[in-house]
Amino acid sequence: MKRAKEALVLILAGGVGSRLNILVEKRAKPAVPFAGIYRIIDFSLSNVMNSGLKKVGILTQYKPLSLMDHLGMGDAWDFSGRKRGIAILPPRTGESESDWYKGTADAVRRNIDFLESNPSDEVVILSGDHIYNMEFDAMIEFHRSKSADVTVAMMVVPRSEIHQFGSGIVDKNDRVIEWEEKPKEPRTNLASMGIYVFDYDYLLDSLKRDKSEVDFGMHILPRAIEEGNVFAYPFYGYWRDVGTIQAYWEANMDVLKKDSGFSPQKWEIRTNVEGGTRISDRAPARFGENCTLDTCLVSAGSKIEGTVINSIIAPGVIVEEGATVNNSIIFDDCLIKKGATVDLAILDKRVTVGEGAVIGHGENLKEANHLKPSHLYTGITLVGKGAEVPAKQKVGRNCVISGSVKETAYPTTSLEDGETLFPNGEVS
Repeated sequence: MKRAKEALVLILAGGVGSRLNILVEKRAKPAVPFAGIYRIIDFSLSNVMNSGLKKVGILTQYKPLSLMDHLGMGDAWDFSGRKRGIAILPPRTGESESDWYKGTADAVRRNIDFLESNPSDEVVILSGDHIYNMEFDAMIEFHRSKSADVTVAMMVVPRSEIHQFGSGIVDKNDRVIEWEEKPKEPRTNLASMGIYVFDYDYLLDSLKRDKSEVDFGMHILPRAIEEGNVFAYPFYGYWRDVGTIQAYWEANMDVLKKDSGFSPQKWEIRTNVEGGTRISDRAPARFGENCTLDTCLVSAGSKIEGTVINSIIAPGVIVEEGATVNNSIIFDDCLIKKGATVDLAILDKRVTVGEGAVIGHGENLKEANHLKPSHLYTGITLVGKGAEVPAKQKVGRNCVISGSVKETAYPTTSLEDGETLFPNGEVS
């Protein structure tokens, strides 16, 4: 019996992720920190590692430097060695510098030389910006058992949410017989997770047929379904697309809930502890004798003298005496000074909150951000990397403070609900 060749993995990690607002101001979406010590892409990479797959190509494009630094040579996920490896596939421009990837299929097509130099029986195509735990080896076996051209991982979602996804109608044998991409009036609640297993030869043939077919969901899959050999692989576990601020915040909060089904430790998720802020060099977290902690995650190198409730604290964060952090996500090396309050907020790296300042002031959670009402509308306030918040400053709900804002940029002592502050002091 001919032994099957090990599947090749491609991770799409080049998207802008603009709905994450200032969190992607200086980094790609898959490189956004998550749950204290991780990056979003760690989940896809760890799933690949835990499934026993060894050859990975990562397609980058938008602001890739932070992501590339995090990935390194792939050692953190055991991808270094003679018969294994991780390849960073940089952007492939066309005739003009602005001619970047036009869609998911176009991104893979522009890297077809990598596919052809790594022949396999199957190609697993993943997004680098989802939070989930999945056994790809089981999906590959399902794919082989069906002799499928394409297998799509799919899960049941509420019909009210199906407009965000590609959706498939299946027969009793799990064969996909119809496809709708982000339907306004859905006929099914079965949604695509953006995870595909392609027959290697079928994928190459599909990519070479018509270069105007630039997206898997819009073009490649519908045609494959017409040709009649696409199957749905049912998934029942935890999966989240963290492409919005609200979804990102909720997924982080799920880490703190016992019944969420989300546990990076049990899932054996790895991260690069040697890169970036070098988690491996951090001392253990320290807790003052008068601190208060309730339902929180506190990472190494942090020092907590104040109160932290229902929050995620990344490495190196200092919460001084009398300061309170509630329902918030705090990135690496932030300083929250005495008497300050951070409530329902996300603080990027190296933010300083002055004494007695309040981020998340007032009870009005419904006035959306004036510039980006679709990004911030539930009360969450964002503070960008390296920003400073002056002592006694009040910052309302659904606000945005841009990265690198200095104390002198604040025109008044109060930033009202929904306002955005820019480094030059302009408020919108």
